Amino acid sequence: MESSHRNLTQQLVHELGKKIIQGKYQVGHSLPSEAELCEQFNISRTATREAVKMLTAKGLINSRPRQGIKVLEPKHWNLFDVDVLDWILLGKPDLYLLRHFLQLRQAIEPEAAALAAQYATEDELSAIENALVRMKHATSGDDDTHEADIEFHQSVLAASNNPFFIQLKNFITTALKVNIRFTNRMIAVTQEEYQAHVDIFEHIKNKRDKQAYDASLITQRATLAIVNKQIAQLEQEKNA
Repeated sequence: MESSHRNLTQQLVHELGKKIIQGKYQVGHSLPSEAELCEQFNISRTATREAVKMLTAKGLINSRPRQGIKVLEPKHWNLFDVDVLDWILLGKPDLYLLRHFLQLRQAIEPEAAALAAQYATEDELSAIENALVRMKHATSGDDDTHEADIEFHQSVLAASNNPFFIQLKNFITTALKVNIRFTNRMIAVTQEEYQAHVDIFEHIKNKRDKQAYDASLITQRATLAIVNKQIAQLEQEKNA
C-alpha cells in the first residue's frame, strides 16, 4: 500500500510538472485545487498534498491557504533538479533557454577542465580517453555521435574532483541534449571537432591547467556564438 501510494504521488508530480514546464499551466495562473486534483487523477487527498509539496520544493508552484496553487516564474524553478531537467527535455525548449544553458556551460566547463588538469587520477584520465576513442569512432559513423560527446564532458566534470561540479552532470547532459535538438544533427563528429576535444584532453593529461581552460573556453564560445547568431536572425525576422 505504501509503495502504491508513493507511486501515485510521483505520477501526479510528473504529470503536473511536465504540464507546467510545457506551459499548459501558465505562469501566474492557478492550478486546480487539491480537491479537484484528487477527483481529476483519482488519487487520495494525502497523495495529492504530498505531490503539491514536492512541486513546491522544486520551485514550480506556490500553495497558500485561500489563495490556491499558483505557477511560479521560471526564475524560481530549481533548474538543477533531475525531474525539472527531464521535463525540459520532454517539452519544447527554445533558443533562449539553450543560450542560458550555454552561458552557464561557458562558466563551468573551462574551470572543470583546468581542475581536471590539476587533480585527475589515472582512472579518470582513462575515462576521458575512452570517451575520445568513442568520438574517434563517431567520425566514421561507427559510434553514437551524441552519446560519445556527452560521455566526454561528463568525464571531464568527474575528473575535476570538485563535488559541486560533479553534481552538475545532469545539467550538462541536458544542455547537450537541448543543443542536439536544435542542431538536429545526424552526421558524424567532424575531424575538427574531434581534434578540439583531443586538445582539451592532452592539456589535462599533461597537467597544463591554463591551456586546458583556454581550449575548453574556445569550444564553448564557438557554440554560443552560433546560437547568438541564430537568435539575432530570429529577432530580425520577427521585426521585419
